[in-house]
Amino acid sequence: MLQRTILTAATMLAFLAATPALLASDEYVYVESNIKTPEGNSIYAFHRQSDGSLQQLPGSPFVTGGAGVQDTSLQLGPYDSDQEITTNTEHTLLFAVNSGSDSIAVFHIQPDGSLKPVDGSPFLSGGTNPVSLALRGNILLVVNKNGDFPRQNAALPNYTAFRVEADGILVPSGELGSTISVALNSSPTQAFLAPHENVLFGADFLGGLVQSIRIEDGGRLQHNVAQALPASEFSDTTTPRLPLGLWGHPHLPLLYVGFVTINRLGVYQYSQTGRLSFLRSVPNSGAAICWLRTNLAGSRLYSSDTGTNSISVYDLSDPYKPVEIQNLVLSGLGNALQFSLSTDEQYLYAVSSRGSASIPDGQGNALHVLKIESDGTVTENANSPIYGPRAASRAAKKIGSRPDTQPRSR
Repeated sequence: MLQRTILTAATMLAFLAATPALLASDEYVYVESNIKTPEGNSIYAFHRQSDGSLQQLPGSPFVTGGAGVQDTSLQLGPYDSDQEITTNTEHTLLFAVNSGSDSIAVFHIQPDGSLKPVDGSPFLSGGTNPVSLALRGNILLVVNKNGDFPRQNAALPNYTAFRVEADGILVPSGELGSTISVALNSSPTQAFLAPHENVLFGADFLGGLVQSIRIEDGGRLQHNVAQALPASEFSDTTTPRLPLGLWGHPHLPLLYVGFVTINRLGVYQYSQTGRLSFLRSVPNSGAAICWLRTNLAGSRLYSSDTGTNSISVYDLSDPYKPVEIQNLVLSGLGNALQFSLSTDEQYLYAVSSRGSASIPDGQGNALHVLKIESDGTVTENANSPIYGPRAASRAAKKIGSRPDTQPRSR
Protein backbone atom coordinates (compact mmCIF):
# COMPACT_ATOMS: atom_id res chain seq x y z
CA MET A 1 0.00 0.00 0.00
CA LEU A 2 1.20 3.53 -0.70
CA GLN A 3 3.07 4.96 2.28
CA ARG A 4 1.71 8.34 3.31
CA THR A 5 1.34 10.57 6.29
CA ILE A 6 -1.74 12.49 7.29
CA LEU A 7 -2.34 15.76 9.06
CA THR A 8 -5.81 16.81 10.08
CA ALA A 9 -7.39 20.19 10.46
CA ALA A 10 -10.95 21.15 11.18
CA THR A 11 -13.35 24.00 10.64
CA MET A 12 -11.38 26.05 8.18
CA LEU A 13 -14.14 26.95 5.79
CA ALA A 14 -13.79 26.34 2.07
CA PHE A 15 -10.34 27.06 0.74
CA LEU A 16 -9.98 28.49 -2.73
CA ALA A 17 -9.44 25.80 -5.34
CA ALA A 18 -5.90 25.25 -6.61
CA THR A 19 -4.65 24.00 -9.97
CA PRO A 20 -3.38 20.41 -9.84
CA ALA A 21 0.41 20.16 -9.91
CA LEU A 22 3.10 17.53 -9.62
CA LEU A 23 2.90 16.11 -6.11
CA ALA A 24 6.17 16.32 -4.21
CA SER A 25 5.50 14.34 -1.04
CA ASP A 26 3.17 11.75 0.44
CA GLU A 27 1.69 13.90 3.18
CA TYR A 28 -1.89 15.13 3.21
CA VAL A 29 -3.72 17.80 5.19
CA TYR A 30 -7.49 17.56 5.74
CA VAL A 31 -9.57 20.60 6.66
CA GLU A 32 -13.20 20.55 7.71
CA SER A 33 -15.45 23.26 6.31
CA ASN A 34 -17.88 23.34 9.26
CA ILE A 35 -20.65 24.78 7.07
CA LYS A 36 -23.78 24.78 9.21
CA THR A 37 -26.41 24.26 6.50
CA PRO A 38 -28.02 20.79 6.37
CA GLU A 39 -25.49 18.37 4.85
CA GLY A 40 -23.27 21.38 4.10
CA ASN A 41 -20.23 20.12 6.00
CA SER A 42 -17.27 18.80 4.02
CA ILE A 43 -13.58 17.89 4.16
CA TYR A 44 -11.05 19.76 2.03
CA ALA A 45 -8.03 17.65 1.13
CA PHE A 46 -4.57 19.06 0.36
CA HIS A 47 -1.29 17.53 -0.71
CA ARG A 48 1.90 18.92 0.75
CA GLN A 49 4.46 20.18 -1.75
CA SER A 50 8.24 20.21 -1.33
CA ASP A 51 8.22 23.80 0.00
CA GLY A 52 5.48 23.04 2.53
CA SER A 53 2.74 24.68 0.48
CA LEU A 54 -0.56 22.88 -0.03
CA GLN A 55 -2.18 21.73 -3.26
CA GLN A 56 -5.90 20.95 -3.18
CA LEU A 57 -6.72 17.43 -4.38
CA PRO A 58 -9.03 16.76 -7.32
CA GLY A 59 -12.54 15.98 -6.05
CA SER A 60 -12.06 18.03 -2.89
CA PRO A 61 -14.11 18.94 -0.87
CA PHE A 62 -15.62 15.61 0.19
CA VAL A 63 -19.07 15.91 1.78
CA THR A 64 -19.58 14.47 5.26
CA GLY A 65 -23.35 14.01 5.06
CA GLY A 66 -23.93 16.33 8.01
CA ALA A 67 -23.81 19.91 9.25
CA GLY A 68 -21.28 22.04 11.07
CA VAL A 69 -21.85 24.86 13.55
CA GLN A 70 -21.29 28.58 13.37
CA ASP A 71 -21.02 31.15 16.14
CA THR A 72 -22.53 34.24 14.54
CA SER A 73 -21.89 36.28 17.70
CA LEU A 74 -18.15 36.42 16.85
CA GLN A 75 -17.20 35.69 20.45
CA LEU A 76 -14.23 33.47 21.13
CA GLY A 77 -14.57 30.70 23.68
CA PRO A 78 -17.76 28.66 24.09
CA TYR A 79 -17.70 27.12 20.59
CA ASP A 80 -13.99 26.25 20.69
CA SER A 81 -12.79 22.65 20.49
CA ASP A 82 -9.88 20.57 19.20
CA GLN A 83 -9.25 17.23 17.44
CA GLU A 84 -12.35 17.46 15.24
CA ILE A 85 -10.69 15.12 12.73
CA THR A 86 -8.52 12.09 13.39
CA THR A 87 -7.32 8.99 11.52
CA ASN A 88 -6.35 5.48 12.45
CA THR A 89 -2.65 4.61 12.73
CA GLU A 90 -2.70 2.81 9.36
CA HIS A 91 -3.94 6.04 7.73
CA THR A 92 -6.74 4.17 5.99
CA LEU A 93 -9.71 5.66 7.89
CA LEU A 94 -10.58 9.28 8.65
CA PHE A 95 -13.14 10.34 11.27
CA ALA A 96 -14.73 13.81 11.41
CA VAL A 97 -17.40 15.46 13.55
CA ASN A 98 -20.66 16.84 12.21
CA SER A 99 -21.12 19.20 15.14
CA GLY A 100 -24.42 20.64 13.91
CA SER A 101 -26.16 17.33 13.20
CA ASP A 102 -24.91 15.07 16.02
CA SER A 103 -23.03 12.56 13.92
CA ILE A 104 -19.56 11.27 13.03
CA ALA A 105 -18.51 10.92 9.41
CA VAL A 106 -16.10 8.09 8.57
CA PHE A 107 -14.15 7.86 5.31
CA HIS A 108 -11.82 5.40 3.64
CA ILE A 109 -8.59 7.23 2.73
CA GLN A 110 -7.75 6.26 -0.83
CA PRO A 111 -4.14 5.78 -2.09
CA ASP A 112 -4.24 9.22 -3.74
CA GLY A 113 -5.43 10.90 -0.52
CA SER A 114 -9.04 11.28 -1.65
CA LEU A 115 -11.89 10.25 0.64
CA LYS A 116 -14.69 7.70 0.17
CA PRO A 117 -17.49 7.44 2.76
CA VAL A 118 -17.70 4.24 4.77
CA ASP A 119 -20.98 2.35 4.32
CA GLY A 120 -23.58 3.80 6.68
CA SER A 121 -21.67 7.03 7.34
CA PRO A 122 -22.43 9.33 9.10
CA PHE A 123 -23.12 7.61 12.44
CA LEU A 124 -24.96 9.08 15.44
CA SER A 125 -22.47 10.50 17.94
CA GLY A 126 -24.18 9.35 21.15
CA GLY A 127 -25.04 12.87 22.22
CA THR A 128 -25.55 16.45 21.08
CA ASN A 129 -22.95 18.57 19.25
CA PRO A 130 -19.88 16.28 18.88
CA VAL A 131 -16.69 18.35 18.84
CA SER A 132 -13.63 16.17 19.48
CA LEU A 133 -12.35 12.68 18.63
CA ALA A 134 -9.58 10.39 19.84
CA LEU A 135 -8.77 6.85 18.70
CA ARG A 136 -7.01 4.13 20.71
CA GLY A 137 -6.88 0.82 18.82
CA ASN A 138 -10.45 0.11 17.75
CA ILE A 139 -12.05 2.37 20.39
CA LEU A 140 -13.14 5.82 19.24
CA LEU A 141 -13.74 8.39 21.99
CA VAL A 142 -16.19 11.21 21.24
CA VAL A 143 -16.80 14.45 23.13
CA ASN A 144 -20.41 15.66 22.83
CA LYS A 145 -20.38 19.31 23.96
CA ASN A 146 -24.10 20.24 23.75
CA GLY A 147 -22.88 23.79 23.19
CA ASP A 148 -24.40 24.61 19.81
CA PHE A 149 -26.60 27.19 21.48
CA PRO A 150 -29.43 27.47 18.93
CA ARG A 151 -29.95 23.70 19.31
CA GLN A 152 -28.97 23.31 22.96
CA ASN A 153 -31.21 20.97 24.97
CA ALA A 154 -31.46 19.44 28.41
CA ALA A 155 -29.18 16.50 27.55
CA LEU A 156 -25.92 16.47 29.48
CA PRO A 157 -22.62 16.82 27.61
CA ASN A 158 -20.70 13.56 27.59
CA TYR A 159 -17.60 11.56 26.76
CA THR A 160 -18.63 8.36 24.99
CA ALA A 161 -16.93 5.33 23.41
CA PHE A 162 -17.55 3.49 20.14
CA ARG A 163 -16.06 0.33 18.69
CA VAL A 164 -14.62 0.73 15.18
CA GLU A 165 -15.19 -2.30 12.97
CA ALA A 166 -12.55 -3.34 10.43
CA ASP A 167 -14.57 -1.70 7.64
CA GLY A 168 -14.83 1.60 9.57
CA ILE A 169 -18.41 1.18 10.78
CA LEU A 170 -19.01 2.68 14.25
CA VAL A 171 -20.82 0.56 16.83
CA PRO A 172 -21.70 1.71 20.36
CA SER A 173 -19.38 -0.20 22.67
CA GLY A 174 -22.37 -1.98 24.24
CA GLU A 175 -20.75 -1.97 27.66
CA LEU A 176 -22.38 -0.40 30.70
CA GLY A 177 -20.39 2.70 31.53
CA SER A 178 -19.35 3.50 27.97
CA THR A 179 -20.61 7.08 28.46
CA ILE A 180 -19.51 9.59 31.10
CA SER A 181 -21.84 12.58 31.44
CA VAL A 182 -20.68 15.94 32.79
CA ALA A 183 -22.51 19.04 33.98
CA LEU A 184 -24.90 20.93 31.74
CA ASN A 185 -23.24 23.99 30.17
CA SER A 186 -19.76 22.76 31.14
CA SER A 187 -18.66 22.95 27.48
CA PRO A 188 -16.13 20.10 27.14
CA THR A 189 -13.65 20.86 24.37
CA GLN A 190 -11.21 18.03 23.78
CA ALA A 191 -10.50 14.29 24.06
CA PHE A 192 -6.78 13.84 24.70
CA LEU A 193 -5.38 10.33 25.13
CA ALA A 194 -2.35 9.88 27.39
CA PRO A 195 0.42 8.53 25.14
CA HIS A 196 1.31 5.49 27.29
CA GLU A 197 -1.73 4.91 29.49
CA ASN A 198 -5.36 4.02 28.83
CA VAL A 199 -6.49 7.37 30.14
CA LEU A 200 -8.52 10.10 28.47
CA PHE A 201 -8.11 13.70 29.63
CA GLY A 202 -10.72 16.33 28.86
CA ALA A 203 -11.13 20.05 29.47
CA ASP A 204 -14.58 21.18 30.59
CA PHE A 205 -14.05 24.77 29.50
CA LEU A 206 -16.98 26.58 31.13
CA GLY A 207 -17.08 24.03 33.94
CA GLY A 208 -13.53 24.96 34.92
CA LEU A 209 -12.47 21.30 35.27
CA VAL A 210 -9.80 19.00 33.89
CA GLN A 211 -11.42 15.58 33.48
CA SER A 212 -9.63 12.24 33.84
CA ILE A 213 -11.28 9.06 32.55
CA ARG A 214 -9.84 5.52 32.52
CA ILE A 215 -10.51 3.42 29.42
CA GLU A 216 -11.07 -0.24 30.28
CA ASP A 217 -11.74 -3.37 28.23
CA GLY A 218 -14.51 -3.06 25.66
CA GLY A 219 -14.56 0.72 25.87
CA ARG A 220 -15.92 0.92 29.42
CA LEU A 221 -15.12 4.32 30.93
CA GLN A 222 -14.29 4.90 34.60
CA HIS A 223 -14.45 8.47 35.87
CA ASN A 224 -11.60 9.74 38.05
CA VAL A 225 -12.10 12.76 40.26
CA ALA A 226 -12.04 15.92 38.11
CA GLN A 227 -9.77 18.80 39.10
CA ALA A 228 -10.60 22.49 39.16
CA LEU A 229 -7.83 24.84 38.10
CA PRO A 230 -5.68 25.73 41.13
CA ALA A 231 -6.74 28.89 42.94
CA SER A 232 -3.07 29.58 43.73
CA GLU A 233 -2.44 30.57 40.09
CA PHE A 234 -5.16 33.24 39.98
CA SER A 235 -4.53 36.64 41.52
CA ASP A 236 -8.18 37.36 42.30
CA THR A 237 -11.46 35.56 42.74
CA THR A 238 -13.23 37.27 39.84
CA THR A 239 -11.09 35.90 36.99
CA PRO A 240 -12.82 32.85 35.44
CA ARG A 241 -10.70 29.71 35.90
CA LEU A 242 -11.11 28.15 32.46
CA PRO A 243 -8.99 25.31 31.01
CA LEU A 244 -8.85 24.91 27.25
CA GLY A 245 -6.09 23.15 25.30
CA LEU A 246 -4.54 19.87 26.49
CA TRP A 247 -1.46 17.96 25.40
CA GLY A 248 0.91 15.46 26.97
CA HIS A 249 4.65 14.99 26.94
CA PRO A 250 5.43 12.10 24.55
CA HIS A 251 7.73 10.26 26.99
CA LEU A 252 6.86 11.43 30.52
CA PRO A 253 3.58 11.36 32.48
CA LEU A 254 3.09 15.12 32.14
CA LEU A 255 -0.06 16.90 30.98
CA TYR A 256 0.10 20.51 29.78
CA VAL A 257 -3.05 22.64 30.09
CA GLY A 258 -3.82 26.10 28.73
CA PHE A 259 -5.06 28.46 31.47
CA VAL A 260 -6.73 30.67 28.92
CA THR A 261 -7.87 33.62 31.02
CA ILE A 262 -4.49 34.30 32.67
CA ASN A 263 -2.17 33.49 29.74
CA ARG A 264 -0.32 30.70 31.54
CA LEU A 265 0.60 27.11 30.71
CA GLY A 266 -0.27 24.64 33.46
CA VAL A 267 1.93 21.61 34.14
CA TYR A 268 0.45 18.46 35.73
CA GLN A 269 1.85 15.04 36.51
CA TYR A 270 -0.38 11.96 36.27
CA SER A 271 -0.32 8.40 37.58
CA GLN A 272 -0.92 5.18 35.62
CA THR A 273 -4.61 5.43 36.49
CA GLY A 274 -4.81 9.08 35.40
CA ARG A 275 -4.76 10.71 38.83
CA LEU A 276 -3.59 14.32 38.32
CA SER A 277 -1.24 16.36 40.47
CA PHE A 278 -0.73 20.04 39.71
CA LEU A 279 2.93 21.09 39.65
CA ARG A 280 3.08 24.70 38.46
CA SER A 281 2.18 27.13 35.71
CA VAL A 282 4.50 29.17 33.52
CA PRO A 283 3.83 32.41 31.63
CA ASN A 284 2.72 32.80 28.03
CA SER A 285 3.48 36.13 26.32
CA GLY A 286 0.50 35.88 23.99
CA ALA A 287 -3.13 36.37 24.93
CA ALA A 288 -5.73 33.62 25.39
CA ILE A 289 -3.49 30.54 25.18
CA CYS A 290 -5.57 27.83 23.51
CA TRP A 291 -4.34 24.68 21.80
CA LEU A 292 -1.12 22.78 22.42
CA ARG A 293 1.23 20.33 20.71
CA THR A 294 4.69 18.89 21.41
CA ASN A 295 7.23 17.53 18.98
CA LEU A 296 8.03 13.81 19.02
CA ALA A 297 11.30 14.28 20.89
CA GLY A 298 9.54 16.15 23.67
CA SER A 299 12.02 19.03 23.37
CA ARG A 300 9.56 21.71 22.18
CA LEU A 301 5.97 22.61 22.99
CA TYR A 302 3.85 24.90 20.80
CA SER A 303 0.73 26.87 21.70
CA SER A 304 -1.74 28.92 19.70
CA ASP A 305 -2.60 32.23 21.37
CA THR A 306 -5.99 33.32 20.09
CA GLY A 307 -6.10 36.86 21.40
CA THR A 308 -2.81 37.83 19.75
CA ASN A 309 -3.14 35.64 16.62
CA SER A 310 0.20 34.07 17.48
CA ILE A 311 2.11 30.83 17.96
CA SER A 312 4.34 30.43 21.01
CA VAL A 313 7.29 28.03 21.26
CA TYR A 314 8.46 26.55 24.57
CA ASP A 315 11.81 24.93 25.35
CA LEU A 316 11.22 21.64 27.20
CA SER A 317 14.84 21.01 28.19
CA ASP A 318 13.28 20.67 31.62
CA PRO A 319 9.82 19.30 30.74
CA TYR A 320 8.59 20.09 34.25
CA LYS A 321 9.46 23.78 33.78
CA PRO A 322 8.72 24.89 30.18
CA VAL A 323 10.37 28.14 29.09
CA GLU A 324 8.86 30.25 26.31
CA ILE A 325 11.48 31.13 23.67
CA GLN A 326 9.34 32.63 20.89
CA ASN A 327 5.99 34.27 20.19
CA LEU A 328 5.32 34.68 16.46
CA VAL A 329 2.35 36.76 15.30
CA LEU A 330 0.76 35.22 12.20
CA SER A 331 0.45 37.14 8.96
CA GLY A 332 -2.76 39.08 8.39
CA LEU A 333 -5.75 39.55 10.65
CA GLY A 334 -7.44 36.75 12.57
CA ASN A 335 -7.40 34.65 15.70
CA ALA A 336 -5.01 31.69 15.84
CA LEU A 337 -6.68 28.46 16.83
CA GLN A 338 -5.98 24.80 16.01
CA PHE A 339 -2.69 23.67 14.48
CA SER A 340 -0.70 20.57 13.62
CA LEU A 341 2.94 19.69 13.00
CA SER A 342 3.90 17.87 9.83
CA THR A 343 5.03 14.31 10.46
CA ASP A 344 8.66 15.12 9.62
CA GLU A 345 8.32 18.20 11.87
CA GLN A 346 9.53 20.56 9.15
CA TYR A 347 6.26 22.52 9.03
CA LEU A 348 3.47 23.71 11.30
CA TYR A 349 -0.01 24.29 9.84
CA ALA A 350 -2.26 26.66 11.82
CA VAL A 351 -5.86 27.76 11.32
CA SER A 352 -6.94 31.28 12.17
CA SER A 353 -10.49 32.60 12.27
CA ARG A 354 -12.51 35.78 12.01
CA GLY A 355 -13.32 35.93 15.70
CA SER A 356 -14.22 39.60 15.99
CA ALA A 357 -16.37 42.10 14.12
CA SER A 358 -13.29 44.35 13.96
CA ILE A 359 -11.84 41.94 11.38
CA PRO A 360 -13.28 42.77 7.93
CA ASP A 361 -15.58 40.20 6.41
CA GLY A 362 -13.58 37.92 4.12
CA GLN A 363 -10.42 38.13 6.24
CA GLY A 364 -9.22 36.14 9.22
CA ASN A 365 -10.29 32.65 8.13
CA ALA A 366 -7.06 31.18 6.83
CA LEU A 367 -4.58 28.33 6.94
CA HIS A 368 -1.02 29.39 7.77
CA VAL A 369 2.10 27.47 6.73
CA LEU A 370 5.04 27.89 9.12
CA LYS A 371 8.55 26.51 8.68
CA ILE A 372 9.98 24.84 11.78
CA GLU A 373 13.65 25.79 12.07
CA SER A 374 16.41 23.53 13.42
CA ASP A 375 16.07 25.09 16.90
CA GLY A 376 12.31 24.49 16.94
CA THR A 377 11.31 28.12 16.38
CA VAL A 378 8.98 28.98 13.50
CA THR A 379 8.81 31.41 10.58
CA GLU A 380 5.85 31.93 8.27
CA ASN A 381 6.26 30.89 4.63
CA ALA A 382 6.09 33.46 1.85
CA ASN A 383 3.13 31.57 0.31
CA SER A 384 1.16 31.78 3.56
CA PRO A 385 -1.67 32.18 4.45
CA ILE A 386 -4.33 30.56 2.28
CA TYR A 387 -7.60 32.45 2.74
CA GLY A 388 -11.08 30.98 2.68
CA PRO A 389 -13.92 32.71 0.81
CA ARG A 390 -15.92 35.62 2.20
CA ALA A 391 -18.71 33.26 3.26
CA ALA A 392 -16.43 31.71 5.87
CA SER A 393 -17.25 34.27 8.59
CA ARG A 394 -16.87 32.82 12.13
CA ALA A 395 -17.40 29.19 11.11
CA ALA A 396 -13.72 28.55 10.52
CA LYS A 397 -11.81 28.18 13.74
CA LYS A 398 -10.28 24.79 14.46
CA ILE A 399 -7.40 22.53 13.58
CA GLY A 400 -6.83 19.03 14.79
CA SER A 401 -4.07 16.72 15.87
CA ARG A 402 -1.68 14.25 14.37
CA PRO A 403 -3.35 11.19 12.88
CA ASP A 404 -2.85 9.51 16.24
CA THR A 405 -1.64 10.50 19.68
CA GLN A 406 0.92 7.73 19.99
CA PRO A 407 4.58 8.84 19.68
CA ARG A 408 6.09 7.32 16.55
CA SER A 409 9.69 6.83 15.50
CA ARG A 410 10.91 8.94 12.64
